[in-house]
Amino acid sequence: MTPLRPPGALSEAHFRAHCDGCLECVVRCPHGAIGVLPSGPHAGTPAMDPNQAPCHLCADMPCAQACPTDALTPLPPSAVSGVIFLGLAHVETERCFVFQGPECGACHPACPLGAITLSLGRPRIDAELCNGCGLCRASCPVWGKAIRIDLAG
Repeated sequence: MTPLRPPGALSEAHFRAHCDGCLECVVRCPHGAIGVLPSGPHAGTPAMDPNQAPCHLCADMPCAQACPTDALTPLPPSAVSGVIFLGLAHVETERCFVFQGPECGACHPACPLGAITLSLGRPRIDAELCNGCGLCRASCPVWGKAIRIDLAG
């Protein structure tokens, strides 16, 4: 499976051809959303998993700005949230509080794109708006998490 690369990666082929492994994108991510693959054919290269650490969709894209090669390309601030696609969030109804009875809704205000609406207090994710950043998952108070991000790629 192709790793999920930091924002600004144009394609895996382009990324692999240009990334020199400096890991400046990892260092400059203010939220720790970019890690390093520990093993496999892509070991030592930067990747993301919004199920582990959400991308905050930084308007100034410090990760891409820090890239000394052409592996990551900064986007204009107005395009960041609309262009970056990391995956798609899904509510795990068997774990989500509101499907069991109590009120919650913590995921709704956490979504910077308005992709989560509440219907009778229950979250619904609009696949057309969701980019899989993982901020909804990070806000979920349920142990074991009631939201999963199905990664792009």
